[in-house]
Amino acid sequence: MTIDGILNLDKPRGKTSFGVVALVRRLSGERRVGHAGTLDPDATGVLPVCLGQGTRLIEFLAEATKIYRAEIELGTATDTYDATGKVTKCCDSSHLTKEQVETAVSSFIGFTNQTPPMYSAVKQKGVPLYRWARAGVELPRRARRVELSRLEIIDWKPPLFTLEVECSKGTYIRSLAHDLGQKLGCGAHLKSLVRLKSGPFHIKDAVSISRLEEAFRQGSWAELFHPIDVAVLHLPATVVDEEGEKAVINGRPLDSIKTTEVSEKICRAYSRDGRLIAILRYDEARGCWKPDKVFKKPDGT
Repeated sequence: MTIDGILNLDKPRGKTSFGVVALVRRLSGERRVGHAGTLDPDATGVLPVCLGQGTRLIEFLAEATKIYRAEIELGTATDTYDATGKVTKCCDSSHLTKEQVETAVSSFIGFTNQTPPMYSAVKQKGVPLYRWARAGVELPRRARRVELSRLEIIDWKPPLFTLEVECSKGTYIRSLAHDLGQKLGCGAHLKSLVRLKSGPFHIKDAVSISRLEEAFRQGSWAELFHPIDVAVLHLPATVVDEEGEKAVINGRPLDSIKTTEVSEKICRAYSRDGRLIAILRYDEARGCWKPDKVFKKPDGT
């Protein structure tokens, strides 16, 4: 049995994102399973998990904006930038006011170059950085361009405060906490982290692992799955006729389509019965719409 869909899971503390994927693969029997955006083992919250043909749309979910709730502790820095690491610096932060911290926080809003922490899954020389770190080796890391579109202090209990972060893909909230501590001169680390939103998925609708396991035991798992086009609803859409559908599923381009947002140069294409059949991209050189990803019917045709 092939399962095509997307799960909005609430990843529990202490479980890796890969571990969640392995669990879903075991429960569902579906071989093609992947997640859209790694969460650290100690982080919790929204983890979109795609199955079957849904895995072909992971890139769109991975690109989506994320929202986090981060608890940051001032006055203590660690080598992992979070609460799991060894303390590398301790300072008195009691002199800092909320206004001073807000000013420092606001300076990070916008586009910035962020260096991934050594304790991360980013690979260097084919090996994850965290493995180099555990071996006592620190390597130079290439900074990434990320965007922090919103930073808001929602709770203030020094030396702890809670920050809500809206950001682009590739942002390390641990690095933000560390960099903020550096800017304030007292050091800081990430105490806890919850992903509240990832693209179209929100924590209030997320499914717990226990609920997922129970649904598979009872045979009611299908009601927890979202259709795969949820990942691309932000793209303009077109409906093709029977002739156009045959062309698309056989990989042939279309000279024209009906959509109100052709300037996007990418759109989702549906059959007349409302089934997602392809993602189309506009080929400017040839002046036509070419199938970029084609999706089979549930029966495999």
